[in-house]
Amino acid sequence: MEVEGNRTLVTDFVLVGFTTDPFLRIILFVLFLASYTLTLMGNLGLMALIYLDSHLHTPMYFFVGSLSFLDIWYSSVYTPRILSDCVSRNKHMSLAGCAAQFFFSAGLAYSECFLLAFMAYDRFVAICNPLRYTTAMPKKLCVQLVVGAYVAGFASAIVVTGNTFRLRFCGNNVINHYFCDVVPLVKMACDDIGIYEFILSSLMGCNLLATTAVILRSYIGIGAAIVRIRSAAGRRKAFFTCSAHLVSVTLFYGSILIMYSRPNSQHTPNSDKANALFYTVVNPLVNPFIYSLRNKDVKAAFKKVWGRFLALK
Repeated sequence: MEVEGNRTLVTDFVLVGFTTDPFLRIILFVLFLASYTLTLMGNLGLMALIYLDSHLHTPMYFFVGSLSFLDIWYSSVYTPRILSDCVSRNKHMSLAGCAAQFFFSAGLAYSECFLLAFMAYDRFVAICNPLRYTTAMPKKLCVQLVVGAYVAGFASAIVVTGNTFRLRFCGNNVINHYFCDVVPLVKMACDDIGIYEFILSSLMGCNLLATTAVILRSYIGIGAAIVRIRSAAGRRKAFFTCSAHLVSVTLFYGSILIMYSRPNSQHTPNSDKANALFYTVVNPLVNPFIYSLRNKDVKAAFKKVWGRFLALK
């Protein structure tokens, strides 16, 4: 804490986490450790399958592997800190540590928005122009789109983080959350936040509108193409090609919109924690299973790689 005039400025924060009950903290530690282990295993396993099986060396699976890589990083921004808070009495986080977590949280969230939009465009090209798919989506373009998602995401994060931590925080330094999120931080600001809220809303709105427009445009075209397919088997195949991505988009965008589109008066610590869990912990956990459980190509690749492994013994 620092004193400025008659105000006490915050120089570090205390994260409340989920509970102060020792028994519940042990249970939560086990649950989050299990979920983090499954997240790492699922995403690393899917990346390994895509790398090892040449049949999965297509633009679609390049984007799926890129999403798995992002989800490993994304989950690691939050879960290790949650695990630490479950077993440690020291819940303090420095201002610099809070800013770093905030920056990577925002950067990866924005990057995932752009990546999901580019994946929708990839599905649009695959279904609407199947004969031109490989030429329309060359490897160089796929790499450029993934790099572009990270550049756009972290450029947005620089703006958001810079404007957030330009504010001075005063009063109580306790954050009733499990990570440094924008909602509790803004409530602690002792500066005028009118311009800040305008910049934040404009940036988030532009990014979400741009990526949502790409997704909607892609799926309108996909829907029109599916309707024109005469065979029921062909329509089912086209639908299942997009179903995993649709589920992933719904989970991620749905939880983000529920969290940040509500007015401040409707935010409560418990509801914010529950909503944030979906895009910080649940989404990275379920994505590899969404893209693999009902996917014949991934199942075939797994059997092939597993067969090679057994043959080496």
